[in-house]
Amino acid sequence: MKKRRIISVTVLNEHSVLSRISGLFAGRGYNIESLTVAPLQNSELSRITIVTSGDEKVFEQIVKQLHKLIPVLSVIEDEDLIEKETILAKIPIDQSISDIDALCKAYNGGIANANDKYIILTITDNPNRIDCFIKAIKQFKPKEIIRSGVIAIEQH
Repeated sequence: MKKRRIISVTVLNEHSVLSRISGLFAGRGYNIESLTVAPLQNSELSRITIVTSGDEKVFEQIVKQLHKLIPVLSVIEDEDLIEKETILAKIPIDQSISDIDALCKAYNGGIANANDKYIILTITDNPNRIDCFIKAIKQFKPKEIIRSGVIAIEQH
């Protein structure tokens, strides 16, 4: 049975690390649904958060293969993660600002900027709620919606 899974990988922050990890997924035919990378604070390390799907055997293979990559220091594959995703959305200025603001606040977001043409929104919430927000915001005819990809942290 196919399940969605989040894998967090800590790596040395050096050139071509992301290429090696994405190459591992491409070479074995594993799908990456989301991938985010950022340096860890005050270190030479980066954290890569990968959202993928597959059965238990696939996850086991992915984790084993990641451990074999030289720049990988740790692989965390835990079902007890807190995950968040951010979107930026551009809405035409002729829409109801108070209605848009109320909707944004319901999804842990707000109006980030506005100009003579557009209102720019930012929302940070779990991916399921982001999907709901995107459905709800369609009534305001968004010009553009950009998703960040998932970031996650262990609860323990």
